[in-house]
Amino acid sequence: MTALIIDDEVQIRRLLRLALEAKDHTVREAENGTLGLQTAVFHKPDVIILDLGLPDMDGVEVLKRLREWSPVPVLILSVRDQEAMKLAAFDAGADDYVTKPFSTAELLARLAAIQRRQGGEDSAALEAGPLRLDPVHHTATLSGGPLKLTPTEYALLAQLVKHTGKVVTLRHLLRAVWGPQSEHQTNYLRVYANHLRKKLEGSGLEIQNEPGIGYRLVGQEA
Repeated sequence: MTALIIDDEVQIRRLLRLALEAKDHTVREAENGTLGLQTAVFHKPDVIILDLGLPDMDGVEVLKRLREWSPVPVLILSVRDQEAMKLAAFDAGADDYVTKPFSTAELLARLAAIQRRQGGEDSAALEAGPLRLDPVHHTATLSGGPLKLTPTEYALLAQLVKHTGKVVTLRHLLRAVWGPQSEHQTNYLRVYANHLRKKLEGSGLEIQNEPGIGYRLVGQEA
């Protein structure tokens, strides 16, 4: 596995490199957003750790540019702990968010979780109406055409497709997609459900919200 660290703090990059190499990751580094995007293009990392406070551009802007062409899992690592900032990062396509100072063990666990979500846990294809998810290749098609999803969007949609027509509880979705530590972060679900609604527009599929309970995927006829 190759990890790309985009952070302007040398000490943080050194700490992360040691931790990741101990887990047999190949590590690439970039000290600013421009170099980070270039490195992502040329080296195609399996996961990216991205700081928001970069010297040349805001990390959210880096993330938006990255999402124009890549679904690679991105973990935000930042001193900014405001709820609005976290939601902005998730809205731009982040897969997880860890604040500084951080526990190395927690960060490695978060990285492992988003990599598992990317790989999928089951090889059987998932289908709902015109939607088809392929867990082996981590691809999605809608009405026969490709549907571009980030790893977290894919993981959430897969949970809904598995239980098409049934309400999947907030707790179940948060644990399945973000892990046990995120059980109370219902705003994460709101942001990603909105992403998926936009991508499913015109397909006959709808993601319904049962306030305070959960979400379900239904067809037009339901």
